[in-house]
Amino acid sequence: MEIIKYDGKNYKEIIERSQNDVNNILPTVKEILNNVKLNGDSAINKYCEKFDNVSLNEFKVTNEEIKESYNKIDDKLLKAIKQAISNIEKFHRLQMPKEWCKEINKGVMTGLIIRPIENVGCYIPGGKAIYPSTVLMTIVPAKIAGVSRVICCSPPNSNGKIADVILVAADLAGADEIYKIGGAQAIGAMTYGTETIEKVDKIVGPGNIFVTGAKKLVYGEVDIEFEAGPSEILIIADKTANVEYISYDILSQAEHDPNASCYLVTDDEKIAIEVKKKIYEIIKNTERRKIIEESLSKYGKIVLTNTLKESVDLSNKYAPEHLIIMTKNNEEVLKNINNAASIFLGEYSPVAAGDYGSGTNHVLPTGASGRMYSGLSTESFLKKPTVQKITYNGLKNLSETIIPIAEHEGFYAHADSVKIRLKKNKKADKE
Repeated sequence: MEIIKYDGKNYKEIIERSQNDVNNILPTVKEILNNVKLNGDSAINKYCEKFDNVSLNEFKVTNEEIKESYNKIDDKLLKAIKQAISNIEKFHRLQMPKEWCKEINKGVMTGLIIRPIENVGCYIPGGKAIYPSTVLMTIVPAKIAGVSRVICCSPPNSNGKIADVILVAADLAGADEIYKIGGAQAIGAMTYGTETIEKVDKIVGPGNIFVTGAKKLVYGEVDIEFEAGPSEILIIADKTANVEYISYDILSQAEHDPNASCYLVTDDEKIAIEVKKKIYEIIKNTERRKIIEESLSKYGKIVLTNTLKESVDLSNKYAPEHLIIMTKNNEEVLKNINNAASIFLGEYSPVAAGDYGSGTNHVLPTGASGRMYSGLSTESFLKKPTVQKITYNGLKNLSETIIPIAEHEGFYAHADSVKIRLKKNKKADKE
């Protein structure tokens, strides 16, 4: 990891990070989506054989397969999954908004009602790694929101099976249907529906570049949470920070992906030098050394600022997926953080806690989109229709607002729809 001096002006060079450039693969993805739209299950079968090296007679996971999977995972892991679900449920219940209704003007009642999306599809990666945590992070909030049908799609292995731990996690989280389909073809199946799979209204969950590209193309036909890219971490540290903790937090993100971006931003030169040295020591014995080394060589940076205020300023410009604040007064620093997807305060709050057990969601925006998006939440699965009920006198009071603006815009029928209601009528006048 190189150490870069921040001068207040070179931030554009510093905050450059990896991105999934999906544009190059969009023609291929578009062809897959169109084929699934036109040919349904037969297209899915074709792509299973091509990409997953397996031919399937049945895409849907059976109840028997789910029951069998419980016998194949150890009790310690099962207990951990159940505890994670409990914490995720507690956190996401607290996110549930409330309906309201208020009289904002005499005779004018307005309000907001809450309704869940009816059908949601969760994409669960299953190629190079198995992520039961992502199963929980996508299904549990949807169920808390009241979604009546939540389905999962995950790629099968060469034996035509989904990993046992994925099936157990999905079942415990409340999935209604699970399908052995991966890649862009899974996104197409959930978007358009097939003979086997009923279409959904929203698709969530991370995936490879082809999944990301597919979600980009189907957005509008269905909703998606956001486009997700490679993992990111930025750590703001001062002289009080623990060098070893910082080093392991950086490695924990670098091991995700050769394109993961890992930043330390500090106003203390000693911390910068010691972290660089410590990472060099630790990396020799890490299991995913090759991935980590590639990630840090391409997108790992230690940025030396003049002040803590500059560190915060640079972090806000970067808008990281994960932000750790390891400073003497971390809660004071938090007050000035505007752009970050998920924030971890203090030396005992590693990103791993949010990934697996604390209850917050780890499906998060990357690529600086934390400037305008938040992570997956209960509200991601809700609709909020507005409601209004207006009396005769309430409309009479509003007419001086509505009619001039409507007529100025040339919408005379809009104005007339108010005028016709305000014609003299004894019943309304007595209201």
